[in-house]
Amino acid sequence: MPILPKERDPRLITIRRGGTLSDDDHHLLAEWAIACAEHVLPLFEDAQPDDPRPREVLEVARGWVRGEVPMREAHHAAFHANAAGRGRPDPVKFAALSVGQAVAVAHVAEHELGAAAYAIRAATAAAPVDDGDASERARLAERDWQRDRLPPAIRDLVLDDQRRRSAICWNAFDE
Repeated sequence: MPILPKERDPRLITIRRGGTLSDDDHHLLAEWAIACAEHVLPLFEDAQPDDPRPREVLEVARGWVRGEVPMREAHHAAFHANAAGRGRPDPVKFAALSVGQAVAVAHVAEHELGAAAYAIRAATAAAPVDDGDASERARLAERDWQRDRLPPAIRDLVLDDQRRRSAICWNAFDE
């Protein structure tokens, strides 16, 4: 299922590519996506303690935010995080995919919502199955945790993006 819309929102396209997104706000989106991914990373690391790829990929993402890593290198790093999750149980796989989306924000800012949505999916998948409401509580708790960490400069943009794209992001952001 695609998490990127068919029609791109110019507010999430950098100015140099014809949109209205400033570099500062692009970096804030990346930092928020990194925080979302890192919040669920223990689900991966507890299950795969000998696989450092997702943690290393988050460091690449941080390097891009600091201007130390070129966009193409950050974009390529996403494939390493995605590969780390391949064939793993859902909480582990989704945590790795969240990391892949977070680093991909360097290439396409709209991946910020992918990082958040996969983090919500990871938290939801990790909820106890014997409690019928646990997955919904986990979804809402993760969504609210993420929203509490939105920088004011991008808060309205991200919340609007969540409303606009929740349906293609597994309804992760629904109220």
